[in-house]
Amino acid sequence: MNHWDNQLQILIASALQEDIGDGDHSSLSCIPADTLGKAVLKVKEPCIIAGIAVAEKIVQLVEPSASFIFFAKDGERMQPGSIAFELSASIHTILKTERLVLNCMQRMSGIASLTAQYVSAIAGTKTKLLDTRKTTPNFRLLEKEAVRIGGGYNHRFGLYDMIMLKDNHIDFCGGLEPAICKAYNYAKTLPTPLAIEVETRTIADVKKVCEIGTGKVFRIMLDNFDIPAIKEALTIIDGRFETEASGGIRLDNIADYAATGVDYISAGGIIHQAQSVDLSLKAEQ
Repeated sequence: MNHWDNQLQILIASALQEDIGDGDHSSLSCIPADTLGKAVLKVKEPCIIAGIAVAEKIVQLVEPSASFIFFAKDGERMQPGSIAFELSASIHTILKTERLVLNCMQRMSGIASLTAQYVSAIAGTKTKLLDTRKTTPNFRLLEKEAVRIGGGYNHRFGLYDMIMLKDNHIDFCGGLEPAICKAYNYAKTLPTPLAIEVETRTIADVKKVCEIGTGKVFRIMLDNFDIPAIKEALTIIDGRFETEASGGIRLDNIADYAATGVDYISAGGIIHQAQSVDLSLKAEQ
């Protein structure tokens, strides 16, 4: 089992425990435990569907012999009335997992759908859309997976897989130069050295990173730069570092930012501003 699958299994087990506790007493009270049934996942509004593979893992963690017939796959555009899959399992399993399946898929489909809108807005440019760490605690794994399904790219997953020197790191450390030098020396001591990204707040910061960051920094973040400032910064950087624009970027202005030629745009809103999609899991008689 790879790391992602292992983390997903932990997430599912914790969520099921939260929901089921010492038993699904609603089902136990009125439905024989050995009764089999079918249910279908219905789409009730236009969306990019996401979480179908996760739904299968949720159900099969409870009942390994449960079976699915798939009518769609993650990342497909779906319309109201469409059916994503048919599930055959014990009725107790269907009812135990129904809410977790829907919670995951509704949230993931909302994120994937909004991400796809952002990606469409910058189509034809070199710029790639990144997510951020502005995620729901303990649900980041699936929120970032939804971004990927929607056509975006994942930034770092946490504080452990990249060194990002943001404004507070720089200020607490006493400035850009000591922060970069200390981070670089630290990274070299790790079993697997980590890449270093540095946030800049002004054109003067950009010039400073260009002066001291060669061979140490791989990406410069241009935080809350307006369009003219980004263009000026890109001229100064001149392709020596990867570039990322961040801050104040929305669906209605992302195309203007991408037109500057910046390598990446990170937008926390593709996750924290996404609206869940209306889906239902209904018994099939």
